[in-house]
Amino acid sequence: MDNKFIRNIFYYKNYYLDFFEKLNPETKKKFNWTLQLIATIEKVPEKYFKHLTSTKGLFEIRVEVGTNIFRVFCCFDNGKLVILLNGFQKKSQKTPPNEIQLAEKLMKEYFEEQKK
Repeated sequence: MDNKFIRNIFYYKNYYLDFFEKLNPETKKKFNWTLQLIATIEKVPEKYFKHLTSTKGLFEIRVEVGTNIFRVFCCFDNGKLVILLNGFQKKSQKTPPNEIQLAEKLMKEYFEEQKK
């Protein structure tokens, strides 16, 4: 994987970092690999990074480790800055609506703070 960064990753407050700290070492390693992928390749496969339909500008980073599935919501700022929001372990086919609502709230909060 090319290490030339084409996108920067930014952690909004401690939401992602608090989630990350609770993960086991193998899952942390996979998340770090996935974030490097997002930061360094132009077209990230949908398997790892996907726009959430029915949202305005919300994306999800997708990580699978064994039978466990994890998601981190994020958005873009100025096209090349990826803002990481909340993360969770996915336990059903459908993404929990409360997680999407939280991500939308955090995204709104982030952009309101940027206006100041």
